[in-house]
Amino acid sequence: MSPQSTAPTLDIERELFAAAGGGFLIAVDEVGRGALAGPVAVGMVVIGPEMPAFPEGLRDSKLLKEAVREGLAPQCASWGLFSAVGESTPAEIDEHGIVTALGIAGWRALGALRAAGAPVGEASVLLDGNHDWLNPVLETRMHVTTRVKADMACASVAAASVIAKVHRDHGMISLHDDYPQYGWLSNKGYGSAAHLAAIAESGPSEHHRRTWIR
Repeated sequence: MSPQSTAPTLDIERELFAAAGGGFLIAVDEVGRGALAGPVAVGMVVIGPEMPAFPEGLRDSKLLKEAVREGLAPQCASWGLFSAVGESTPAEIDEHGIVTALGIAGWRALGALRAAGAPVGEASVLLDGNHDWLNPVLETRMHVTTRVKADMACASVAAASVIAKVHRDHGMISLHDDYPQYGWLSNKGYGSAAHLAAIAESGPSEHHRRTWIR
């Protein structure tokens, strides 16, 4: 796949603004869904119809090297009108399951946007994937558009993915010194061979998703 073919655009966002007749759009993506340790994080970026050019080199966070993501994250935050990240803990994932935990993390991100003054009540949502996991945890439903691979096609969702990925990575890196045996500095809580071997030898920590470890 060529770099050109993976470049996102703002075409979908423009279509949504045209259909809505204006307003605001909250682009949403999650990271850490498949990890064995650490939280799941939901990133959100608020944009309006007047969208400036997005940061050069922006892609879905999974397609970017770590150093590139680090450089893009503050640019993505500045590009959006508002941005936020919400998390659900490993204990919440164990108790409620990953889908509800995603909704909880999204609810927290929305709360952070509101606290920052974002016009959440006037916004619709563009959510990566094919399932709306956000509305089931909200007291007031929002208009949610789901789109598979929106993180690759839509620049606003790619920006949310980068912000969330860098935020979550920093959290896992901060835990490394206390739990060096698990290698979170490099694997960020995902199930690498070395991470699995460390769990087998040392057992899970308080930051592991116990129901995910067999």
